Amino acid sequence: MNKNILLVEDDERLREIITDYFVKEDFKVFQAEDGKEGISCFENERIDLVLLDIMLPLVDGWSVCKRLRKISDVPIIMLTARADEEDKLMGYDFGADDYITKPFSPKVLVAKSKMLLKRAEGSVGRTDGVLSYQGIEINKFSRTTKVNGQIVDLAPKEYELLIYLMENKNIVLSRENILSKVWGYDYFGDQRAVDTHIKKLRHKLGKQAVHIATIIGAGYKFEVDEK
Repeated sequence: MNKNILLVEDDERLREIITDYFVKEDFKVFQAEDGKEGISCFENERIDLVLLDIMLPLVDGWSVCKRLRKISDVPIIMLTARADEEDKLMGYDFGADDYITKPFSPKVLVAKSKMLLKRAEGSVGRTDGVLSYQGIEINKFSRTTKVNGQIVDLAPKEYELLIYLMENKNIVLSRENILSKVWGYDYFGDQRAVDTHIKKLRHKLGKQAVHIATIIGAGYKFEVDEK
């Protein structure tokens, strides 16, 4: 697959196990044992995907995730020994793409990583670079969003959520479908992650939020007048 993985994990034995599984699948793995080293490696190497532990020395995983999201949209999978729902929601708010709880199967981790990399590749080279409707404009090439001509700062998942809604205009999208398509994996936790991001997205869209309709008992829909 010729992809570079950055593994930021302070447990040496776990690092070696994970690395062995990825190397067998033709990945190159860069290892870091603390958050500071992880950031430095990311800034100096070409990294395609990050596997990031939360409880790290020097700089914790949350801070590393926030730092990486300021400079890159590379897929990030959070690794943690905690299964708290609030931790997961926090990870998504910081821009993580997936979340896996220890102990986990290295084979499943490799499979999730391949899927995220494939999804990331699928978004490159598309010709439909601009989505626009009644004051809302998304430029996929510059990854900018404008509302009534003004740039709006969206978190990574808010940005992807808006794209998914607009690309499926006038189609009712269930929370399960949104989680699968936007988060990019089979989500087994609380669906409030979708509701939380919809609420934040509506706030940032201001008056244009009227286009995001709640369909009771079904999900959400981006409403467009096609007359």
